[in-house]
Amino acid sequence: MKRIVILGAGESGAGAAVLAKKQGFDVLVSDMSTIAPRYKQMLDERGISWEEGGHTESLILNANEIIKSPGIPDTAPMVVKAKAAGIPIISEIEFAGRYTTSKMICITGSNGKTTTTSLIHHIFRSAGYDAGLAGNIGHSLAYQVAEDPHEYYIIELSSFQLDNMYDFRANIAVLLNITPDHLDRYGGVMQNYVDAKMRIVQNQTPQDAFIYWNDDPIIRRELEKYDIKAVQYPFSELKEKGSIGYIEAGQYTIEKPMPFNMEQEALSLRGRHNIYNSLAAGIAGNIAGIKKEVIRRSLSDFPGVEHRLEHVCQVRGVEYINDSKATNVDACWYALDSMNTKVVLILGGRDKGNDYEPIKPLVKEKCSALVYLGADNTKLHQNFDSLGIPVRDTHSMRECMDACYELAQPGETVLLSPCCASFDLFKNMEDRGEQFKQMARNL
Repeated sequence: MKRIVILGAGESGAGAAVLAKKQGFDVLVSDMSTIAPRYKQMLDERGISWEEGGHTESLILNANEIIKSPGIPDTAPMVVKAKAAGIPIISEIEFAGRYTTSKMICITGSNGKTTTTSLIHHIFRSAGYDAGLAGNIGHSLAYQVAEDPHEYYIIELSSFQLDNMYDFRANIAVLLNITPDHLDRYGGVMQNYVDAKMRIVQNQTPQDAFIYWNDDPIIRRELEKYDIKAVQYPFSELKEKGSIGYIEAGQYTIEKPMPFNMEQEALSLRGRHNIYNSLAAGIAGNIAGIKKEVIRRSLSDFPGVEHRLEHVCQVRGVEYINDSKATNVDACWYALDSMNTKVVLILGGRDKGNDYEPIKPLVKEKCSALVYLGADNTKLHQNFDSLGIPVRDTHSMRECMDACYELAQPGETVLLSPCCASFDLFKNMEDRGEQFKQMARNL
């Protein structure tokens, strides 16, 4: 019996284990940390072996194949040993793709992935399509393939997931943008990160579709290196040569495969970045043959995504907006660009090799104050204190919110758009956003 070892017992790892067991493999799940009770129960109910709090080398290095959770870096000691032993290492998405013939709509990019993935899923479900949500959001793709199969899967893919995907094929691939992110994971080398993102087009055929942002200089440069087999559907904010999706004279327009347009003002999502997200999602729905009236209605009534420019409340005439998902500089740039008032901006967390220069002009133009929220705010002080904007140094959400309450004036906006990962002070970006929302509502 072929043996599969799964490193990491979160959503993707547990789901991969369920599918592997169903396919008749000898399965072990191994996690360096404590496994959540719900995943232990999932494994125990199916008779799947697991260990937590460390890896037993002898039980792992006898695997025929290893499925690695995306959060585990290639530099992890057990991963290094497995590679040295010649054991193939794949992602949960790669594994799941072997056992389904469903259509795969895959979305990646440095920013906008979750919003675009959720919007495409909303369009497909509104059209009555049997569509599952997977990848970085929703339930594990492997688990759904095993126990809750769908005709379509709408999948948000991170660069970490793409790194360990080899034969998987996206029927519709969406590449929103490529800007610096996760450089700490890629040895500080931007091209390594770019190469990971471009894997979204691997294995595509002339029967497939590739949707991408035509204004992105990195994407345009990279496309010259690739022999893209899929039909290409470039989009841009304004009509330009080659783009089939764009905004022109206040009209949201898609030229093919079926001509479609609607008033830009009718789009539920606001801000320049959301024009791109809405164009990509509309094109995907169009390619899938969804009726125009369904796409039009779905683009108009989509409620948005939690922790992404989420309006929380208004206190003393001050708007509080939760953009905790903005874990890189480019995401913060888009958030600031969409603001129509002066902003008290909350920055900070675990730095990922950020270059803050691109947002400095917007910070200077739009911000009335900066509140740093991190275990170590030294780099933020070095980059922003010289702008002459009032700053506060805080090391907990409570301190942060007290500072914001004091600094923000009626008519201004408090924006949590931190540019950084959350793991220095919070469990994850959701925890950071939830604490922000709760404390804002209690002011």
